[in-house]
Amino acid sequence: MDHQVNERIIEVKNLDFTYQGADKPALRGINLTVRKGELIGITGANGAGKTTLSYCLNGLIPSFYEGLFAGEVRIKGRSIFDLSIREISQWVGSVFQDPETQLVSANVEEELAFGPENFGIHPIEIEKRINFALKAVGIEGLRHSTVDALSGGQKQRVAIAAVLAMFPEIIILDEPTAELDPVGTDEVFGVLRRLNREFGLTVIIIEHKIEQLATSCDRLLIMDQGRIVFGGAPDEIFRHWREVHKLGVRLPQVTEFFGKYFGSEPRKLPVTLEEAQALAENLLSLGNGEQDEPNRYY
Repeated sequence: MDHQVNERIIEVKNLDFTYQGADKPALRGINLTVRKGELIGITGANGAGKTTLSYCLNGLIPSFYEGLFAGEVRIKGRSIFDLSIREISQWVGSVFQDPETQLVSANVEEELAFGPENFGIHPIEIEKRINFALKAVGIEGLRHSTVDALSGGQKQRVAIAAVLAMFPEIIILDEPTAELDPVGTDEVFGVLRRLNREFGLTVIIIEHKIEQLATSCDRLLIMDQGRIVFGGAPDEIFRHWREVHKLGVRLPQVTEFFGKYFGSEPRKLPVTLEEAQALAENLLSLGNGEQDEPNRYY
């Protein structure tokens, strides 16, 4: 993505955090800069610190979770210690794993109005926000539906729309597709890509579904034991597929297959089936002496 503004919207410096009563830190020496308009994926094994990091970015730490905090977290240039949850929530929207725990109203329209109403937004402005959010996530036809009648994917899209109705600049999602089937997963990732690319929303998504992350995000962060151990474009990170695999991250099957095929030498590896097919065809052409140009995955 072309980040026209290049604004540092989130800055994390030397962040450590240990939950009250815990015997070891959940986060260790985190340094991270997020620029306006980025779509960032965060993955890692269970217990790597991903959710704790998200809590530090949306204000739940230090506002709700107590513990030993060191370092600095700034949102739009302001320390989270100088901001209330209410202030942070005007900039940062959060979507969680289970939409059932986030949806509070009986029908979709009421759900989208709930947040703005609690902030005292004028009814005419709320109507505009509802219309925008429904259209942005492609659920205009669900406006008058009851929440209980929706599929899992539809409920998650409603949860995203409800956050969008608050007009945040950043949206943080913690495993939003964990309870969804492949169709629902594709729906949610499609919405997030559109929000990022068409509306410039800064998106941070924590996920285990690495194929979707790899094909959607500008930058991928891999965490282990409270640290960010890899960070960069997905195809660059997957050059080190063996090290990534040892961290408990499930690689795309085609990436691991071709990684084993090529051996230990770092190479650009395919992530999608389409890339794998192109690489396989190239290799066959090379074997037949029909390919003169260098393979783009070498």
